[in-house]
This record gives sequence, C-alpha cells and structure tokens, in this order.
Amino acid sequence: MKFRLIYPKWPKLARQTEFHLPPHGPVVFAAALPADVDVEFVDENLEAIDFERPADFVGISMMLSSQVKRGWQIADTYRQKGIPVIFGGIAAMLHAEETADHADAVFLGEAEGRMEEVFADFEKNRLRKVYDYLNDRPPIESVGPARRDILKRELYNYRGIQMVDLVHASRGCRFNCYPCAVSYLGGRQFRPRPVDHAIAEMAAIDNNRLFIVDNSLAQDTRWEKDLFREMIPLKKKWCSHPIEDDPEVLDLAAQAGAWYVYQAVFDTSDYIKERIKRYHDHGIAVEGTILLGLDSHTEDFIKRLIDFLLEIELDLAEFTVLTPFPHTRAFKKLHSENRIFSYDWDDYTADKVVYHPAQMSAERLQQMLFYAWDKFYSHEPQQVKMSKLFQQVLRREKADNTYQPRRRDLARQAFGRPVRK
Repeated sequence: MKFRLIYPKWPKLARQTEFHLPPHGPVVFAAALPADVDVEFVDENLEAIDFERPADFVGISMMLSSQVKRGWQIADTYRQKGIPVIFGGIAAMLHAEETADHADAVFLGEAEGRMEEVFADFEKNRLRKVYDYLNDRPPIESVGPARRDILKRELYNYRGIQMVDLVHASRGCRFNCYPCAVSYLGGRQFRPRPVDHAIAEMAAIDNNRLFIVDNSLAQDTRWEKDLFREMIPLKKKWCSHPIEDDPEVLDLAAQAGAWYVYQAVFDTSDYIKERIKRYHDHGIAVEGTILLGLDSHTEDFIKRLIDFLLEIELDLAEFTVLTPFPHTRAFKKLHSENRIFSYDWDDYTADKVVYHPAQMSAERLQQMLFYAWDKFYSHEPQQVKMSKLFQQVLRREKADNTYQPRRRDLARQAFGRPVRK
C-alpha cells in the first residue's frame, strides 16, 4: 500500500529569520504505521506536492491552526481524485469538526497501537469518520523511536548548516497555562518515557544537535535528573523548553550538553532576572519567548518589558501576540466575552491580533508587536545573535571532541565570516 503523508505549508513569524526544522508529529505518527505500509513523506514547506503521483491513501498531519485551511485544500484535491484522506495531528484535534467536512477520517489522540485498526478498516473500505482516542492514551512505554528515515534530510538546513533533530522524552503536562491547549491534547498528567527508552532514541539519532520538544522538562525532579545524568555520555548538544530552576538540575543539564532553553519571560521581576542569570552562570543560553497582549498589558508595560529583556542580556527573543486557539482557556474567555473578531484560521499565526485587547486597540497591539521585534534587535540583528549562539555550540563540540571540521566552512557560508575558536 502506498501511503502519502503530507505536512501542509505554513507562514513563519513576520519578523523571524526563516528556517525549517524537521517536523516531529509526522515522524512519530509514521512509527506507529503497520510494517507493510509504504510511506512517502512530503513537507510542503520545502517541496511542492505532486498531486499526480500515485497514492492509495493520503494522511495529512497538521500541527498549527495556520495549516488547517491549506490542509483542507490538499484533502479536497485528493478526494476529488477518489483518493481517501485521513487527518491527524494537534491542529486536526483542535479543529476536528471542521476538518471532518474535508476528510474520510479524522484521527484524534496518540497513534501508538491504533494504526493497525485504522488501516484494516481502510483495506475493508469501512473507514470510520472519527477515531477518537483523545482520552484513551496508550501506555507511555509503547512510544518507540520516531521514523526519521522518512525525512529528506538534505532539505533541513539553514544556509548549509544542518538543523537540530526533534525528540521527546515525555507527554502530558501538569500545568494548565492560559494560552495553551496541551491539557486538552495530552492531559494534565505528566507521562515521562522510561529514561532508557528516551536515551536509546537520542543515541540512535545521527545528529549531534537535538531539540527536546517536551512542553516542559520541569515537572518531575527525580526523572529530570536521571534523564540528564544518562544524557551526559551521549555528548549531544540540545535545546529545550524550560528546565527546573534548581542548582543540581542546572548543573546536570549543563554537563548533559544543554545548549539553550526557551524560557517564557512574562514580567520584569527579580525572579526572572535571577533565573536567566542562573542559566547563563551554567553556560546555558536563553531564547526568551515573549507573549504580548494579556489583559494586564499596557503600552508602558510592553516598553518596560523590552528594556528589561535587553538589560538581562537574553541571547535571542521571539515575540508573539496572544492567540486564542480553540480548546484553550484564552479562547473560552475571549469568545465568551465576544472579543474575538476573526475566526479565520489563516490569521492564527501568533503574529496577527484577532481579538480586542483590554488596554489598547487591536491595531495598537499589532504595532507594539513590531516595536518589540525592532527594538530588541536594533543594536544587534537577529542573524548576528544566531551566529553567536552557533559559535557557542561549535566551541563546545570542539572541547568534547564531537566537533567536525567541515562545519567551520558551513558557518562561513551561513554568516559570511569565520567562526572563532
């Protein structure tokens, strides 16, 4: 059986340097497919879809709300040709009812142990409209290595530099943050993979640089320490979402190769200032994730916040506006208050204002978002900051003998100047 798995194109943030990481959802899904399925993967962000290429069954994996309308268009094209289509992924779960109008089947939930049933139904021409396993999650021990072999690796580089590979060590999240849909998608229970399973997958990845995509590693201190201890011999360099603000955890993370973390910066408190300093003291860089447009945010607060980010010397920053994705607390509140003025999912890119803020007009919040990007990078452009981050990892790779000399030429190609030792 020829199964084509498609990842629809989506726009990058307006002020962000454009690069593309290998998507994680499709390779995890592919690992759950029956062994006799011949899967071909197409990432539309990097290559065009050949709609004339033969396929028996098409899967569309969507992570972002800004992918869904394009995903529906792709599905409609295939279904007009008589080729059945199944949807899955985060955005398919968030927009399930609308997506069902463009699908032969929609899969909700985690795929491990479920695909044999789906493909048996396909073979018997009796696909169900919805396979709902959102609240029936497979044992975390059943999560195996992702199918990275389906990726066209040569496409995932930035000016000749190989991008990080994505891997996950846990699912679920015990937090229930205001703008986030994870509690709906993966549940409020933190479900860590057995450490030896996660380590085995990391060790098998033919890339020294990883992105651990867990929502937060700071959920189980003992497990977190065990994971970092076992990562030390791998000599990988990695980035992740927040890790625990504990001296022993930070020390182990640094030994394990922590390159940088994505850290939400939500105020100008001493707590945040000291947290960033502790990361830096352990040699861990920080990319701040800055969400603008909460009901407490005024213009003056946003301006003070940007000044604060410069003061604490963040290595990079990514600015977004509050976006009320379906099945989040933000959506429920703003929808109930009739403050959302656009339900066009193409606008849900996290850099377009789609609701009425409390402290300013929507137009002014849009201007303040661009102000934030421009002010933070006014003295040192984003590509220069990215170059510094890359130089940091090159030095660390050389220190632990995982440095490959060929990368220096690639760095010159990428940034137009040699990388210093």
